[in-house]
Amino acid sequence: MKGAKTPIHSVAIWVRRQPPKVKAFLAVVSGIAALVFLRLVVHDHDNLFVAAEAVHALGIAVLIFKLTKEKTCAGLSLKSQELTAIFLAVRLYCSFVMEFDIHTLLDSATLVTTLWVIYMIRFTLKSSYMDDKDNFKSYYVLLPCAVLSLLIHPTTQHHIVNRILWAFCVYLEAVSVLPQLRVMQNTKIVEPFTAHYVFALGVARFLSCAHWILQVLDTHGRLLTTLGYGLWPSMVLLSEIVQTFILADFCYYYVKSLVGGQLVLRLPSGVV
Repeated sequence: MKGAKTPIHSVAIWVRRQPPKVKAFLAVVSGIAALVFLRLVVHDHDNLFVAAEAVHALGIAVLIFKLTKEKTCAGLSLKSQELTAIFLAVRLYCSFVMEFDIHTLLDSATLVTTLWVIYMIRFTLKSSYMDDKDNFKSYYVLLPCAVLSLLIHPTTQHHIVNRILWAFCVYLEAVSVLPQLRVMQNTKIVEPFTAHYVFALGVARFLSCAHWILQVLDTHGRLLTTLGYGLWPSMVLLSEIVQTFILADFCYYYVKSLVGGQLVLRLPSGVV
């Protein structure tokens, strides 16, 4: 059993010893390899977006299990949950008025469960909430997202207010996890259920990003023109890429911890 783990541990040790530039290069190569794999395996790339929302819902289910069974919200960021609820509510509104489909139903279910998590943290399990660790200022992301959505938004035929709101939820989704990462940065130790939840967010972000990239490749760039003109199509792709890379470092240490058989994830200084 020990011998079977040796190759994996050897690779992990080798990667850990590499300089930051080499690690970044390996991460990009791994991402490209994963995209190629998904393109070969998944025929309808729209399913990737549905899968992303399903994985997000699974992450929420992990949180609900933690809150109901362990009776504690320690390590969770209330601010991240509130930002998530905001962008889901805005996206749900836009989905109702602009296009009603399966994503509308998935967003509805995710919003309801997110609101329940917020209720549990604020009231039922308030005594275990780490208010001093959850010190990221929400307006640091809300204000820039609002200003950016006023400047760069879709150029479709929909009402201007709806287009601005659509842009706002895209930008806010990309950075909504930052308060949760700050909590983990402050504590340095991440218990299993919180780690599972954040890893699920990372997987969901990657699947969503892969959906957009593969759709652009499949349509030979025509998808970008359907989103409008100007900077908006590029900002959509950039937002997807940003939210993927925000969680990439954490996901690396999560997988490393999982392979090493560690139940509690310990983050080194500088991560997230």
